[in-house]
Amino acid sequence: MNSDGKTELEIENQADEEPSADADPSADAGPTADAGQSTDEALLDDSVADVPPTRDEEMERLRLTAAEADKRVLQAQAEAENFRKRMRRDYEDQLKFASTDLIVDLLQVRDNLYRATEAAQSGEQASGLLEGVAMVIKQMDDVLGKHGVVEIPAEGEVFDPNVHEAISQIPSDVESGKVAHVAVTGFKLHDRVIRPSQVVVSTGPA
Repeated sequence: MNSDGKTELEIENQADEEPSADADPSADAGPTADAGQSTDEALLDDSVADVPPTRDEEMERLRLTAAEADKRVLQAQAEAENFRKRMRRDYEDQLKFASTDLIVDLLQVRDNLYRATEAAQSGEQASGLLEGVAMVIKQMDDVLGKHGVVEIPAEGEVFDPNVHEAISQIPSDVESGKVAHVAVTGFKLHDRVIRPSQVVVSTGPA
């Protein structure tokens, strides 16, 4: 028995019941410690996702957005410019060829004047009529030329279906494939054929 009145047997039993100072307190934690670790990792992932972009990242994003906007603006400007050019060409063509119908009517008058000169040439006392009609034809040709109307060369020329209209073929002294006779003179308005020359094409010597 010691000074506290306890026997040696009681002292040994008390020592067995008290936990050892070297025991690991975390050994009894078990699953609780793992759950706490998982929660910490989830909170870390959320905090990383919520981190705002850096200044350089934000500047790069703004630069790409501005470049894309500039590209769209340039494309819209190019389309608008092409549209303006197309409208301008259409307007200029309308102005250039606005008088086509009038010129076609004037050409019929010109044809009649030529027929009158041909009739006058067969008479003996028609010199005055011939001279007057010739002056009118010259004046009309000058007016037509002022408005961009030019005669299509035909007689003696190689037949060209782009500007000539063949009405028949005849043997002649003219080389085969060339125009032997012009029935109706053709004309262009600027660079557009408004009436082809009606011609007789030679088949060569008989």
